[in-house]
Amino acid sequence: MGVYTRSTGRFRYGSYFPPAIRWLLILNCGLFVFSFLLGLVDPSLVRALLDIFGLRATSFLHGMIWQPVTYLFLHGGLWHVLFNMFALWMFGADLERDWGTRRFLRYYFVCGVGAGLCDVTANLAFGAGNIATIGASGAIYGILLAYGLLYPNRIIFFNFLFPIPARIYVIIIGAIAFLSSLGGPSTVSNVAHLGGMLFGYLYLRLGMHYLDWSALAGYYQQWRRRRLQQKFRVYMRKRDHDGDRWVN
Repeated sequence: MGVYTRSTGRFRYGSYFPPAIRWLLILNCGLFVFSFLLGLVDPSLVRALLDIFGLRATSFLHGMIWQPVTYLFLHGGLWHVLFNMFALWMFGADLERDWGTRRFLRYYFVCGVGAGLCDVTANLAFGAGNIATIGASGAIYGILLAYGLLYPNRIIFFNFLFPIPARIYVIIIGAIAFLSSLGGPSTVSNVAHLGGMLFGYLYLRLGMHYLDWSALAGYYQQWRRRRLQQKFRVYMRKRDHDGDRWVN
């Protein structure tokens, strides 16, 4: 698929699939195929894969700190991955074209990791710390929120049948996720969906996308240097003090 442009007379593939969207689609679909083939060889290998890279609250608390990122790339079934990837492409492509690839990826992972942390918190609160969560839905719900805020009047066909403005669509799916989450843990992590929307809202409304992240890293390094210098001065004063007392 591509976009035909009169100026060049050619199809531009990248207009429909900008870089971040394209690579996220490739990674998610490729890993799904890999896990499917792995299951044909030995189902226990798939369980091991989920144990290591899926998001489980108890595992995360015991040091598997990569899970809030890696769980985004695993899916539990064909329809799961197809629906998520379709939504990612449908709503994410416009955001990446308007924001640029770097900012889009930053937002995607802020929403996805934030959704994962909300899921961990909820599972611990409900005593379901051993339930594993997988899928990119948390990040995609954050993308849906951004789409509704930035393009509120664009028409979306709800259930592919009913045309409604994007802002109304976002309100409906948010309400469904909220009402569904009231029943506690289930096979669908509605808390992760809400968490993705919450972190997306905070990211956009608090102006986090305007922050210079490289500058923040520089500030952190400066803070660390000041801390080390302060500790060194304290150590030197203590040593001098002990030395004086030893002489006395």
